Amino acid sequence: MALPTKGRVIVETTAGEVDIELWSKETPKTCRNFLALAMEGYYDGVIFHRIVPDFLVQTGDRTGTGAGGESFYGEPFEDEIHPRLRFVHRGLVGMANNGTKNSNDSQFFITLNRADELNGKHTLFGRVVGDTIFNVLKIGEMEIDENERPVYPPKIKRIRIIDNPFPDIVPRITAEEKRAQQRAREQAQREREEEQRRRGAKKDVKLLSFGGEEEAEEEPVVFKKKPIVRPDLVDNPELPATISSVIPEPPAPKSKDKETERPHKRERTEESESRSQSEKPEKKAKKDESDITKIREKHEREKAAQSNSRQAEIERMEAEIRKLTRRGEDSDEDERAKKKPKKSLLEEEMAKYAKGRGLHKKGKAKKDEGDVLAALNSFRNKLKSTAIEDSPPPEQQGQQAGEGAEGAGTSGAQQEEGLEVDNDTGFLGHALHFPKGNEEEVLKAEREYEVIDPRQRGARAKEEERERKRAMKAKDITGGRGFRR
Repeated sequence: MALPTKGRVIVETTAGEVDIELWSKETPKTCRNFLALAMEGYYDGVIFHRIVPDFLVQTGDRTGTGAGGESFYGEPFEDEIHPRLRFVHRGLVGMANNGTKNSNDSQFFITLNRADELNGKHTLFGRVVGDTIFNVLKIGEMEIDENERPVYPPKIKRIRIIDNPFPDIVPRITAEEKRAQQRAREQAQREREEEQRRRGAKKDVKLLSFGGEEEAEEEPVVFKKKPIVRPDLVDNPELPATISSVIPEPPAPKSKDKETERPHKRERTEESESRSQSEKPEKKAKKDESDITKIREKHEREKAAQSNSRQAEIERMEAEIRKLTRRGEDSDEDERAKKKPKKSLLEEEMAKYAKGRGLHKKGKAKKDEGDVLAALNSFRNKLKSTAIEDSPPPEQQGQQAGEGAEGAGTSGAQQEEGLEVDNDTGFLGHALHFPKGNEEEVLKAEREYEVIDPRQRGARAKEEERERKRAMKAKDITGGRGFRR
């Protein structure tokens, strides 16, 4: 009978939950270490780094190598071997050590089968209960490499403590605090990476910008072309164009001749500039178009040359494949000819007879089947047409047999010697006769086959015992009366 347990935890893994009960009374130091590390979240995210099929699965090392681990006490602690706790079946939880005594830390294992070689060497402190043992077996069936390491190792998500037999345990840090610290470290790491990315990023003016960079772009320069018209008419668009030819301008005074000449010069320079500016974009556009056409022609030529070379390469490969297939077919035919087994003389003779019987002729199968059916139908008609003979009963058959023997002596002399002809058709109307009574067979069966009932034998033995006791009692009574006399 197993010892009573006190303490219970649930290990949540990627392969499912594992429900473990603890022997905290028999192994208090080991259970205290295990529960304290679980409270601190030490086992969260730890993988099962070793799987030995049909033996055990091992975990508890944060490094995932099997060479790490630490205890709650700060140093390896001693073994707690109990004489009544033994590795006699699967689902038992024990502490792993480094091969020497009193070297326990945080690593533990769960057995997959009976393991007598671990008795007295490792501390047994818990057992898996319920259907969760099948999750442990699922872990034990995972794919492993040559070093007994799983290819896709399962992990421990966290350990929930259901029943804590040591309420005085004060963890150095709780699991929630540890998770909060981990989240803070990850957030700081992300912020540092983002800061480095921002500092190291350089704006590439050659690339197109999308999204948020549109605001940083400079506004494009817009070139306004000046119209080739008279400025006075542009300033007064409502003024008709015939006014300049019909109404002459008033003569200007001599003192202001220079002032009137300057606007005319400005108008001429502006007109020349506008013409030169309008001509430059036209020339540039023509030049760009010619460059684009040249680039397109060059691209088309390269594309055509590339397609031609590709087509030639494909044709060459197809020709090589055809040659290889021809060689393969020729070699296959030669191999078949070489590997063709020689028929023995018996097989050749059987083939000749089979051909003579027409077994290999497919066209005659239906004809042969029809012949067989016709023969069966004729035999059935013959049976129906033949009247059933009234054969004498077995008692009279003996007398007829004697008479037949006498007649045979006289008729044998009369028959002429010749070939034997099988024309016996009397069996078609023959009738079977059996004797009416079967008393002899019943008596024989009763003699040979005796039915033995064990209950009757027991009843008979009891009856004999009663008779014996009765006889002894009667004997004692008669003997006593004689003594008194």
